[in-house]
Amino acid sequence: MIGFYAPEQVTGLAWWPLAIVLIALVIFNIVSNRVAPQSHYLLWAFGGSVILLAIGLLDGNSWTDMGLGWQYLLSGLIWAAASIGLVTLVYAIGASIKKTRAAFRDERMNDLTAGKLAFQALIEVPFGTVLFEEIAFRAVLFSMLARRFGVVWAIVLSALIFGLWHVLPSLGTHEQNPALGSVVGEGRRGNVLAVLASVVTTTLAGVVFAGMRIASGSVIAPMGLHWATNGLGYAFSWVIIRSRGRRRRIEGGE
Repeated sequence: MIGFYAPEQVTGLAWWPLAIVLIALVIFNIVSNRVAPQSHYLLWAFGGSVILLAIGLLDGNSWTDMGLGWQYLLSGLIWAAASIGLVTLVYAIGASIKKTRAAFRDERMNDLTAGKLAFQALIEVPFGTVLFEEIAFRAVLFSMLARRFGVVWAIVLSALIFGLWHVLPSLGTHEQNPALGSVVGEGRRGNVLAVLASVVTTTLAGVVFAGMRIASGSVIAPMGLHWATNGLGYAFSWVIIRSRGRRRRIEGGE
């Protein structure tokens, strides 16, 4: 099985293409979280992915440099399948234990129908969030950083930028997740701590995703783990919330 690939460092590369990518990420983050309606998110994600790939190619990165080489596809698929299986097992165990079950309770899932859940978990997350973020951070940005500063700095910087990317989406999450709220508290202090926790955890996740990308040679590998943690998380949360609601109705009827 082919694996373990990262772009080689090249001297004398211009800085401005990297600056353009960072500016584009800031604009996309603000627009997708504060300006554009949620119904347009998939369009924004696909368009943003195409634009970033075009910048990466114009910067001299090959498809293989960006983790999109065909020769690493099988390796990426194997890593992705293994990570999805592992996350499923961990979530199933966590959801079955009373002390850890509260961590899956995301109140945003409370009003979702089964159809909306399926759309969010199987369409919006993989073809919106996962596609764009893996193309942006593990394909284009990682390759551009590796070719300028080396692999180690590419891992560190891409993971840190990935963590900062989650500042806007994490605002108010302490009010939507009871388990998180019980840890960080309420009000402004709780909000600040929730944001810091999100930045730290997603930065660490970025390191893991980058490591999978290198080990497999393909961004398909982190895409699998990324989708599993998000998409399956929504699914488990929805099932737990619905099960709790049914139990309350039954108890109320009794």
